[in-house]
Amino acid sequence: MTHPVDVTDATFESNVLKADIPVLVDFWADWCAPCKMIAPIVEDLAEEYDGRVKFAKLDVDSNPQTAMNYGVRGIPTLLIFKGGSPVNQVVGAVPKSVLKGKLEESLA
Repeated sequence: MTHPVDVTDATFESNVLKADIPVLVDFWADWCAPCKMIAPIVEDLAEEYDGRVKFAKLDVDSNPQTAMNYGVRGIPTLLIFKGGSPVNQVVGAVPKSVLKGKLEESLA
């Protein structure tokens, strides 16, 4: 089973910006209830898009620098990176269909 990888301020560049496929990064925190609601959806999509999209989670409390760099103010925020740049963004706990649509746009 494919799970999102945990990334940090230190590993963000190598894991996300230098990835050869699009990467969905879930900016989350342990105390955030909507983050916990969206986590199983992200897990499902990681399985579904295995090999086509990489999935990563970044804890904003432990890694504030990366969250700040990308203007993440509310969580959960999901950013989709392609070629080292953010190409799509979803803020809040959204239905799976919404996330899937953003992923498809990013793969097109």
